[in-house]
Amino acid sequence: MISRLYIKNYAIIDELELQFTDGLNIITGETGAGKSILMGAMGLILGNRADSSALRDTNNKCLVEGVFQLEKDEEIRAFCANNELDYEAELVIRREISSTGKSRTFINDTPVNLTQLKSLCSLLVDLHQQFDTQEIHAQDFQINVLDALSDHHSLLLELKSKFGLFTQTSKELSKLKEAYEQMLKEADYHHYLLEELTSLSLKNNELEDLEEELKLLSNAEQIKQQLSTVVGAFSSSEQPLVPIIKQLSTKLSALSGFHHEIGKLAERLNGTVIEFQDISDELETLENKLNFDAERMSIINDRLSAGYTLYKKHNVNSTEALLKIQQQLETKSNDKERDFNRISILEKEANTLYRECIVIAQQLSKNRKSAVPDLEKQTNALLHKMGMPNASIQVKLNEKPISADGTDEVQFLFDANKSGRMEPISKVASGGELSRLMLSIKSLVAKKLQLPTLIFDEIDAGISGEAAKQVGLIMKSLGAHHQIISITHQPQIAAKANTHFFVSKVDSGNSVVTKVKILNEQERISSIAKMISGDQPTEAAIENAKELIGR
Repeated sequence: MISRLYIKNYAIIDELELQFTDGLNIITGETGAGKSILMGAMGLILGNRADSSALRDTNNKCLVEGVFQLEKDEEIRAFCANNELDYEAELVIRREISSTGKSRTFINDTPVNLTQLKSLCSLLVDLHQQFDTQEIHAQDFQINVLDALSDHHSLLLELKSKFGLFTQTSKELSKLKEAYEQMLKEADYHHYLLEELTSLSLKNNELEDLEEELKLLSNAEQIKQQLSTVVGAFSSSEQPLVPIIKQLSTKLSALSGFHHEIGKLAERLNGTVIEFQDISDELETLENKLNFDAERMSIINDRLSAGYTLYKKHNVNSTEALLKIQQQLETKSNDKERDFNRISILEKEANTLYRECIVIAQQLSKNRKSAVPDLEKQTNALLHKMGMPNASIQVKLNEKPISADGTDEVQFLFDANKSGRMEPISKVASGGELSRLMLSIKSLVAKKLQLPTLIFDEIDAGISGEAAKQVGLIMKSLGAHHQIISITHQPQIAAKANTHFFVSKVDSGNSVVTKVKILNEQERISSIAKMISGDQPTEAAIENAKELIGR
């Protein structure tokens, strides 16, 4: 429950503090005194949007703080743990709005975002504002009511989880199938390209090596002639280099005993003789190997021609590039087989998840159908108590394609006057009828959801007399198990309060500000009497007020 609400610099509120109690907390006051402004401030700590226009004094920030007393609640404890918040018996929510409209939110002094705040407050408070009766028309609201009364929250969570997996798997499957269809369209051409490259059986750098070999073979006679000349110069000419250098090396070696530097030079020259001899031998080997080979040239030309054709086709200019394309085509071929297998696996997974979702949805549907008679019976009974003896609600379930909430489409039908025609609520219910219908439904749902606090902003709009008295009794009954905070203009409802707050406007000199006080018994009688007969209540009104309060 909310035990304390502190507001500073908000609309026409300068600064005030409210101490709420258990049971039914009623807020009354003149029109325009600031009752709905209190609800607006309350909405801020429950996650509603805010802007700088809410500031009374634009030079200072607006502050709204709510203190909640927590009983042992595992959902709230889990929320705090998941969001790294301290869980304590007293939970403090604070909203600050700067003059620029920037808002900051704190839970137990830890900064949080609005999404986190709303998630937490959905576990703490149900806020029904003046125009929220319209949400009774909404499909989401209607099915949520039936689900709350069906008491199958864990089953809903299970379906939501499984349907989320089913949707995710289906999307992945659809995307994969689309890619696979495109791959199949290109598969024949890719297979043809791959066969071309595979049949050529290229090796690393092969075409470049063949180009070198072809250049060599094309100039074989000229190269052979030159090599022969060089080899001859080394060993078989009139003055061959190797024997001459060998003789010079021998002569130097003979002089090495006379000077140590000559010995070193002789060793170097002898090394040159060995190197020249090796060069001569290798050149002679090359000369002997090198011969013009027309057949080999033909083979090379054919292979290069095939390679150049693929260069042009694939717009590349190296063996490495062709081999890379071959690898890519092989990968695509493997991908096709892999994707085919993956599609088969995903189809099985999606079908399994779908069947599991259907089983859960069927159980949900069964539970909802079982809850319908009680919902209709209890709602109709409450409507009769609130001055609508001829009114009745009917809950209709239609089948729809499966979604995260099952296969049921819920529709609330209404007949206010035993006309025999049940119509959608939006078509036939007046404002006052909607208020009573919403209160009836919320009183039933609140018992199931065990929400600590329910807040009503003028839910009694459009009713009076005996109907208002019955609304007061229902709210009093709700207050036995929940904290109720309600703004009302009806004396019959105000009289049922456990705690009665009165909102007034006070002229502070330069401006008008809102003040709130808790009324004592005599002040309550006076206030309710004024609600009955005006600012100067009659004796009859005062006696009526006492009777309503039960004094």
